[in-house]
Amino acid sequence: MKDLARGTFRSLRIANYRLWIGGAILSDTGTWMQRIAQDWLVLTQLTHKNATAVGLVMALQYGPHLLLLPLTGFAADHFDRRKLLMATQAAMAVLALGLAIVTLSGVVQLWQVYLFAFLLGCATAFDSPARQTFVSELVGEADLSNAVALNSTSFNAARMTGPAIAGVLIATVGSGWVFLINAASFIAVLCSLGLLRVNELHPSARAAGNRGSLTEGFRYVWKRPDLKAILVMLFLIGTFGLNFPIFISTMSVTVFHGGAGQYGFLASVLAIGTVAGALLAAGREKSDMAHLLAGAAVFGFGCALAAIAPNPWLFGLALVLIGISALTFSNATNSLMQLSTEPAMRGRVMALRLAIALGGTPIGAPVVGWVADTFGPRWALGVGAVSGFAAAVVGLYYVMKRRHLRASFVD
Repeated sequence: MKDLARGTFRSLRIANYRLWIGGAILSDTGTWMQRIAQDWLVLTQLTHKNATAVGLVMALQYGPHLLLLPLTGFAADHFDRRKLLMATQAAMAVLALGLAIVTLSGVVQLWQVYLFAFLLGCATAFDSPARQTFVSELVGEADLSNAVALNSTSFNAARMTGPAIAGVLIATVGSGWVFLINAASFIAVLCSLGLLRVNELHPSARAAGNRGSLTEGFRYVWKRPDLKAILVMLFLIGTFGLNFPIFISTMSVTVFHGGAGQYGFLASVLAIGTVAGALLAAGREKSDMAHLLAGAAVFGFGCALAAIAPNPWLFGLALVLIGISALTFSNATNSLMQLSTEPAMRGRVMALRLAIALGGTPIGAPVVGWVADTFGPRWALGVGAVSGFAAAVVGLYYVMKRRHLRASFVD
C-alpha cells in the first residue's frame, strides 16, 4: 500500500489535489450521463436512428475548440485559471439546466439540441485548456505526469459509471431528468474550487499579453518536430477514431437491436478499458514515444476487432481493448506535450492540442456518421481502425527519421 501511495496515487497526498479530484469525479459522472442521454434523445426520439444527426451534434459540440482557439489558449495562459474554471463550470451548469427544462416540458426539438451542444462546446473550449494546465498549479512539476494520469483515471471512472446510470434513468424516468442531475453535479466541482487552499497552489509564469501570442504558439510548435508528429497523430485518431457515441450507439441499436440499457452498458464497458489504461499510465514514471506508437497501433487493431464482432459480448471485449489503447495514446500526448513545453507557452500549446483532438470532430463525426448510415456501423468502425494504423505509421516515421539524424550527427 505504501508503494501505491508513493507511486500510482502519490498526487493524492496533496490536499488541494484531493479536493479538486473529489469534485471533478462527481461532475464528470454527470457529464457522461448527459452525453449518453443526449445521443439517445437524438438517435431514437428526435430522429429515426440517424447517425449523421448524432455526428452533427458532436461536430457542434467540439467545433468551438477550433473556432475559438485564438481566445482559449490566450485565456489559459493569461488569466487566473481557478477563477476561469469557476466561470466555465457555472456556464455549463446553466446550459445543462436549460436543456433539462426544454426536455422535461416536452417541447424539445432537434435544433434546440444543436444549439445547446454548440453553446456547451463554447464553454468547454475555454474550460478544457485551463483545466488541463491547472493540474500543474495543484501539484507542481514533479508530480505533474502522475496527476495527469490520475485525472484520466477519475474522468474515465466517471465514464464507466455515468453511462450505466444514464441507461437505467433513461429507461425509467427519461432523458430530461438526466440533464437535470448533470446540472446539479456541477455544484461539486464549484465547491472544490472554492475550498482550495490558494496559498498552497503552484502558479506558473504568466505569458506577457500581445497580439501575436497565438502566432507565437504556432511558431513554437512548428519548430518542434516532436510536437508536430504528436499533433498529426492526434488529428488522425481524434478526427476519425474517437467517435465512440456514433460507433457504440449505431452498433447497439442497428446491429445488435438493443435498448437504452444495452447502450449504457456498452459505453460503460468502454470505460472499463479507459480506467485500466489510466491506472497503467499513473503507475509509469513518464510516457514516451513508444507508448504513443503502441497506443495508436492497438487502437487500430481494437477497432478492427469491434467491426467484425458477431454479438454484443465480443463487441464489449473489443471495446475494453479500444479503451485501454485510446487512453494510453491520449495520456501520452498530454504528458509529452505538457512536460516538454515551456510553462509560459503551455496554455496555448495545450489549447492547440485540444483544438486538433476535438476540433477535428466537425470533420470526422459527420463523415463517420454518413458511413454508418450508408454502408453500416461496421464500416464506420473500419474508418476508426484505419485512423489508428495511419497514426502509428506517422509516429514510426518520426522515430526512424530522428534516429537517422542522430546517426548522421554521430558519424
